[in-house]
Amino acid sequence: MKALIADDHPIVRKGIVQLLKDAFPKMISEEVNSGIEAVKKINQEKWDLIVLDISMPGRNGIDVLKYARNAGIKTPILILSMQAEEHYALRTLKAGASGYVSKESAGDELVEAVERVMKGKKYISPKVTEILAESLGEEPEIIHEKLSDREMEVMMLIAAGKSVSDIANELNLSVSTVSTYRQRILDKLHLHNNAEILRYVFENGLA
Repeated sequence: MKALIADDHPIVRKGIVQLLKDAFPKMISEEVNSGIEAVKKINQEKWDLIVLDISMPGRNGIDVLKYARNAGIKTPILILSMQAEEHYALRTLKAGASGYVSKESAGDELVEAVERVMKGKKYISPKVTEILAESLGEEPEIIHEKLSDREMEVMMLIAAGKSVSDIANELNLSVSTVSTYRQRILDKLHLHNNAEILRYVFENGLA
């Protein structure tokens, strides 16, 4: 099995690789630290498995996922993220992910997910199954579902107390671009400032 691991935290990458090599001794892996590098590797080589973090500089994991699927790449792609399932699981599955694993519950679950997707199946955790079941019912409209994936990412970083310039550096974007995303978030959620963004995130259980 030839696997591409994309995460901007070296310790996390090493942990993922070690965990998978313990379970799959014959696995050959390569690591990248950004979405841009992940796209390059996807274009240059053929992979049996791709593991993507969501929050990465330049292009986030969802961007890379959508790029790969739009390019016709059928490789199993697992999303592994610090974000809880209720925030991004449905977004990533709709975008073509083979499965979503929260880093909080990684370990045996990651190995189980890899085993499943390598058989051509989807990995859906019990938590995601519950979320999917709830989404089938008639629920009131959730305003933040109107946000794009990047807007959602920027909102979570603002709520974490990061400035526009900090976010620009972290995501490898210009300050003006981040400011535009911030304004779109305020407009779509009918908010006025960062303090209201923070309150919205906490009141809606996104933090």
